[in-house]
Amino acid sequence: MIRSMTGFASGKGTFGPHSWSWELRSVNGKGLDMRLRVPDWLTGLEVALRASLSKSLSRGNVTLSMRLSREDSAPELALNETAMAAALTALERTEALAAARGITLAPSRASDLLALKGMMDAGTEADDPAPLVAHLTSEFKDLLAAFIDMRKAEGAALAAVLNTQLDQVAELTAQAAEIAEQRKDKMTEELRENLARVLENTQGADPDRVAQELAMIAVKADITEEIDRLTAHVAAARELLAQDGAVGRKLDFLMQEFNREANTLCSKAQSSDLTSVGLELKAVIDQMREQVQNVE
Repeated sequence: MIRSMTGFASGKGTFGPHSWSWELRSVNGKGLDMRLRVPDWLTGLEVALRASLSKSLSRGNVTLSMRLSREDSAPELALNETAMAAALTALERTEALAAARGITLAPSRASDLLALKGMMDAGTEADDPAPLVAHLTSEFKDLLAAFIDMRKAEGAALAAVLNTQLDQVAELTAQAAEIAEQRKDKMTEELRENLARVLENTQGADPDRVAQELAMIAVKADITEEIDRLTAHVAAARELLAQDGAVGRKLDFLMQEFNREANTLCSKAQSSDLTSVGLELKAVIDQMREQVQNVE
């Protein structure tokens, strides 16, 4: 079944201290145009997401937006052992110099040393993006699946509309064929009368040449080929609608062929009834073309 280029999906998730929400949406486009907004520091995430989208989608203007936040926790304090060793060495040297001069220093307390600048470090846990990127890449599969399901549902609705319009085209084509058959005898009689009138009022004209010209006029007014092509186009369109995969471009080209045959039919009509049917055909085909613009 065909898929629409219109779709939407959203989701939320958490991993460790991180939480996020993201939205995936698309509208119709000539090709596949992807715009991803994800944090730059998540190395490799955008590349992985683009690869998944490219593998699953063929056409559409696709936008993925992601909002990521991190829950801050109270920092853990850690002893800077290097700084403490240097402080103790300095303290030991200070006490030795004071004793050599007969000076008694007040006993030092641990709290005094810990209060020195740089003695305690606030633990800063650096985020390793790899586990988070792996988790997000895996979870994105569910978001993408929901997104594709919506495009399929929209595609099913599109197929129903297009098949109804194809029914209308087939019915109008049959009406055109019936009108053309009914007017055949009348056109033949009119051509004979015109030929007789021309021969009566034209001296020295070659009767065979005049007959040939009138025969060419009759051929140019014949819409058999247009009817056959329209019937074939209807069958081809139904076949495309029943296929899986991206058929939007083929349907778009086929709509141009539909329109060309309808225009030719109108130009050959030479009858108000046939012209009316041709105009209805053009209207339905134009409606089909608008719907086809949304097919992937």
